[in-house]
Amino acid sequence: MDPTAFRADLDEVPQALERLADKLEEPRAPLTGRTLVLGMGSSAYAAAPVVRAARAGGRPAWVELASTALLPPPADDLTVVAVSATGSSAEVLAAVEQYAGYGRLVAVTNTPDSPLAHTADTVVTLEAGVEAGGVACRTYRHTIAVLLALLSPAGAPAAAALCRRAATASAALLSAVDTWLDPVSAALDGPHGTFTLAPAERLGSAQQSALMLREGPRRLAYAAETGDWSHVDVYLTKTYDYRALLFAGSAWDGPALDWMRQRGSTYVGVGAELEGAAATVRFPGDDDPWVSLLTEVLVGELVAHRWWQADPAFSWAAR
Repeated sequence: MDPTAFRADLDEVPQALERLADKLEEPRAPLTGRTLVLGMGSSAYAAAPVVRAARAGGRPAWVELASTALLPPPADDLTVVAVSATGSSAEVLAAVEQYAGYGRLVAVTNTPDSPLAHTADTVVTLEAGVEAGGVACRTYRHTIAVLLALLSPAGAPAAAALCRRAATASAALLSAVDTWLDPVSAALDGPHGTFTLAPAERLGSAQQSALMLREGPRRLAYAAETGDWSHVDVYLTKTYDYRALLFAGSAWDGPALDWMRQRGSTYVGVGAELEGAAATVRFPGDDDPWVSLLTEVLVGELVAHRWWQADPAFSWAAR
């Protein structure tokens, strides 16, 4: 894993999204019928918002960690979408074994010549290129877009258009990084870790951002859904130097912010102007939840890179 290469991977996000848009514009019929999506880590984070939206639209679809022992039984009317950027996740490969010979198995992967791809009936590539930093960053976004193309009634053309809007938004964030990264990094750099909050519809943004802070600079980081935060994390604002990265847009932003203000917590807002925020990050299209889902995680990633690059030996852990 290499922090310099990780930053290069992030700088390539807009161009990679444009390339994926080109690929998604090729004709492809969306999946139909009962659909189970399997993944681990970033793949599961990316899948959850897409599957939740599909189910809200009446689609019989759900997502599970591939590691669970409680998967639904194989059936001829069940499509299994197995997601693994490398195509070699042990848990995913083990999970799909039981579905061989039943229904349809679709592999979503960045590695077409992989064990998962060779197992599947259909392979859909993520087109994210090589992530030289060793961190799943572009593949996270591309998983969201590809699953939208497969599961959304609007299909691949709508996913392609979304990729182009997210590419524009990501380019704007990157071009303005010198104006926002310093204050955001300083606000989130506390002695007790960083806490990330996002609406249920974009929970992956909080989960992926927390993962980036753990995987790169190896800092403590925890994700919560904004409404659920008042039931599971609010207690820590009383005893910790609480530093939060809040991805705005939940109907429950207000209660979380009220508690943080009352207890002197430090928080950064992404996607909206929040009263009392130590810093705010905006970008074109941040009023569109899907553009935000493909774009806003860049804030957490760039903070992770900043801390990782400054302390590649993790000397902070000795303090």
